[in-house]
Amino acid sequence: MTKLKLLALGLLVATSVSTVYAEGKVSVGAGVGVINSPYKQYDRDIYPVPVVTYEGDNFWFRGLGGGYYLWNDDTDKLSIMAYYDPTHFKPGDSDNRGLRQLDKRKSSLMAGLSYVHNTQYGFLRTALAGDTLDNSNGYVWDIAWLYRYTNGALTLTPGIGVDYKSENYNDYYYGVSGHESRRSGLKRYDADDGWNPYLELTANYNFASDWNVYATGRYTRLSDEIKDSPMVDKSWNGIFSTGVTYTF
Repeated sequence: MTKLKLLALGLLVATSVSTVYAEGKVSVGAGVGVINSPYKQYDRDIYPVPVVTYEGDNFWFRGLGGGYYLWNDDTDKLSIMAYYDPTHFKPGDSDNRGLRQLDKRKSSLMAGLSYVHNTQYGFLRTALAGDTLDNSNGYVWDIAWLYRYTNGALTLTPGIGVDYKSENYNDYYYGVSGHESRRSGLKRYDADDGWNPYLELTANYNFASDWNVYATGRYTRLSDEIKDSPMVDKSWNGIFSTGVTYTF
């Protein structure tokens, strides 16, 4: 099936601050992303992933997100930011008869605040963002602790975190309304808010001075509010991306 949304970039936005960027420089590259959707009978999909990043004194751009720094020093970075949230549901993309009778759920533009606090023991990363397009009218809060380990040209950044999705967000993407229930035969479902813990790992290897190979992945354990949805048949979701970049 053809898709122009390049969902794998969602992970690059979420994990971008765990990668070391050279201030004032631009990196471009390409790779592939693999996504496991929690929706019933959604196939594992592989997407091309264009990569463009920029880190400046006042502005940053990574993946499908960008922001303006309100505070930016070696210890603390606070910014106003916006990013494309690729979460969506297309009835025709599912092989499940009931899900094919449901309404479409659209992706959205999220906006809010992001903050990073660096210490010698690792760094705190958190972001709070809400839907600006009146699709879900929900919001997401993400908080994680990560540690960057460098050995020569290799940098590893493991992390552990949790994201909170509001009631409106979960109900839009995983709820089943009354008219959808009557049409599809699925039970009606009103989702509440929930917490989703996750593990992630980013690896970067620098070679030939300006070239870099990266791989990044995240495993998320879904909250009961998502798992209990009649649209879902998994207790987890995962995403992985790998590719090559060049820094100017």
